[in-house]
Amino acid sequence: MLLVRAFLGECFPTDDPDFHQLRASAIADFVQRQAKRITTKHAKNVVSALRSFLRHLLLYRGAIDTDLAACVPTIATWSLSSVPKFLPAEQIQHVLDCCDRDIAIGKRDYAILLLLARLGLRAGEVVALTLEDIDWEAGLITVRSKRKRVAQMPLPVEVGAAMADYLRKARPACSSRRVFIRGKAPLVGFANSIAICSLVDRALQRAGVESVYRGSHLFRHSPATQMLNQGASLCEIGDLLRHRRPDTTAIYAKVDLISLRSLALPWPGGDR
Repeated sequence: MLLVRAFLGECFPTDDPDFHQLRASAIADFVQRQAKRITTKHAKNVVSALRSFLRHLLLYRGAIDTDLAACVPTIATWSLSSVPKFLPAEQIQHVLDCCDRDIAIGKRDYAILLLLARLGLRAGEVVALTLEDIDWEAGLITVRSKRKRVAQMPLPVEVGAAMADYLRKARPACSSRRVFIRGKAPLVGFANSIAICSLVDRALQRAGVESVYRGSHLFRHSPATQMLNQGASLCEIGDLLRHRRPDTTAIYAKVDLISLRSLALPWPGGDR
């Protein structure tokens, strides 16, 4: 319903809706604008909702004479159709520097953002971390991924120091074994990955970093892209991100501009 209201608000900003004035170009423009700021999965929901609304206007209300649902563009969902969304290393560092580590919430957020930015953890993996998952003596962290997969990763000194600072000085006393605890009662771990995405969004706002995409994957893609720019192979990136299949990592080839330039054919007249 909110989507339909947004669509009608763009098409009819001042007057009462006159559905006979709807045009295919306005529908396509709306979908394209929405698709630029959300994920492919959510863009598909936009398309489905808009088509359902337009069919309702045609079949049940008779408010339009043409099947405008056919004008709603299709969202590309084939394999490797998208490009990883990431932030440059200097912007990632700026977001980290803007965490107020003199307060408890700042210490927690800084540690979480480092896990995302340095180890490429998923939001759900951060939520699932328990105190038993950190092996301080061996310098390892156990990551529990999707489909109950478990992997051990080296714990960088920078990340370990931030987590230790939070655990020793800022983590509230509670019975939960989760590493990261909510800032407000009840003092338990985060409910789901949405909380981490919201945390990232607030961190970007606090740092004044503008980005159309603001979820936690923005930080997960950034170290992978930085590794690629420094000459790391796709196989090495796949190991960091714990991809099971090479095809999953292949999408990062799209941001390897140096290698792509060597493969691209000269543009006719481009040397002039």
